[in-house]
Amino acid sequence: MKALFLFFHNHKPRTSRIALFWTLLILLACLIPGREVPDVQVPLADKWVHFVLFAAFSFLWICTFRRTGLKAGLIVGLLSVLFGYVVELLQGSGITEGRSYDLYDVLADGIGGLLGLAVFFLLRSYALKTP
Repeated sequence: MKALFLFFHNHKPRTSRIALFWTLLILLACLIPGREVPDVQVPLADKWVHFVLFAAFSFLWICTFRRTGLKAGLIVGLLSVLFGYVVELLQGSGITEGRSYDLYDVLADGIGGLLGLAVFFLLRSYALKTP
């Protein structure tokens, strides 16, 4: 885990490209027409997907900052919620057939974003304390 963290944290240009790719992937995945989304018989599967996507989103973006303190965490956390909200607005706007606005998806996005930040700060603390 430490090696993966250090890879993303120490290679900011590469991590920026990965974070941008991940952001575009989220946007494209969330705008797929509803009839093309697989129907999975797992309770709250949609919310878990949002949760994981946005945890990775915030983790990757915080790794692109030079200074990764509280201010960077707040910025990335707000961006995570804002991006999730915009995606849901796009789904509810009618541009994507079979998709709709879901406030609980925005909540899952925000919680996932916070989890990604928590994982980042925990791994950073661990990586800085161990040789």
